[in-house]
Amino acid sequence: MREAYHEELATISAGLVEMARLVGSAIGRATTALLDADLPLAESVISADTKVDDLQRELEDRAIALLARQQPVATDLRTIVTSLRMSADLERSGDLAAHVAKLARLRFPEPAVPVDLHRTILEMGQLAQRLMAQAAEVLITQDVEAALQLEQDDDRMDELHRTIFQHLMDDRWKHGVETAVDVTLVGRYYERFADHAVAVAQRVVYLVTGEHADELAPDTPLTP
Repeated sequence: MREAYHEELATISAGLVEMARLVGSAIGRATTALLDADLPLAESVISADTKVDDLQRELEDRAIALLARQQPVATDLRTIVTSLRMSADLERSGDLAAHVAKLARLRFPEPAVPVDLHRTILEMGQLAQRLMAQAAEVLITQDVEAALQLEQDDDRMDELHRTIFQHLMDDRWKHGVETAVDVTLVGRYYERFADHAVAVAQRVVYLVTGEHADELAPDTPLTP
């Protein structure tokens, strides 16, 4: 009975890793669709989001069943509850990738992003994908130091987000209000996607240490 219980926990963990990899791929493909005005690619990102939603529902069902059957305490309870929260972060990340793809679809056949912002948006997309890949790795390794590093790596996303607003506020902006709204939205999508990747990593910190990432003192031992 206990062996089956731990197999279920392992299945939930593997599902979280799969979700992270799926949404990481989705944000990368959505970025390409956005910048290249690639409608088929955008459609594929949008339709693939249902797989992420299905995975979340499956993980929730498994977790709730474990809570009901096993009535776990201490570390096991923390694992299940934290997994539920991580699955919600990852599902929302998938939605954000789909939002980027939907913007590409909305403005097709024109690109939604002006050429002078392509480099910034490309970097945001690449960084979002990389942060989620790091989050997936942290889920596998349970490496607290690597998890804490994600928040520092996210600082670059915040810088890029500010760069977008600098462009929008520049007197030389010539792309109109509609494009300004599009760019504002897409910048927010990437910024929130990165926040969810960081949140997943922070939840791993809590899972391993029992403490929230922002509560850890610099000299706190990074062990359960």
